[in-house]
Amino acid sequence: MYSITVDEDIILEIKEVDISSLIPHEKVLLDKKEILKNNLKYKNDDIIISTIIVCSESNLIIDGHHRYTALKELGYNKIPVTIINYFSNHIITDDKDSLSKNKIISNSLNDNLFEPKTTKHLVYCNKNKSWFPVTLLSSLYLLESIKN
Repeated sequence: MYSITVDEDIILEIKEVDISSLIPHEKVLLDKKEILKNNLKYKNDDIIISTIIVCSESNLIIDGHHRYTALKELGYNKIPVTIINYFSNHIITDDKDSLSKNKIISNSLNDNLFEPKTTKHLVYCNKNKSWFPVTLLSSLYLLESIKN
């Protein structure tokens, strides 16, 4: 189990948002998305899912493209997100910070999606003085079934 300590200004809010307001930046692996979708589809009750990590300024999906796509295809209108300060110097696009955050956003707004897993966003952990996958900023969230 991982536990990381990040700057206070990294995680801004956790809430449900309209799924249509989110902007993906990567394509998804269809088999992975289908497995996730099938696992979620057969639940009759509310589901517990990790939040999608989203940029506070652009609504760009930073992490959670497969969850986003599966929930969208299942008909969810609102999904749980963790809103982050994407432009913090303590968030990088991969271990070399080789992609510009502005380029990622620009490509997305022009429907020019990257291939799956092109970005591997990392967040700096103050406690360990090391970089960890940004997905650790997700929270588990109880999402009400759309069957209610």
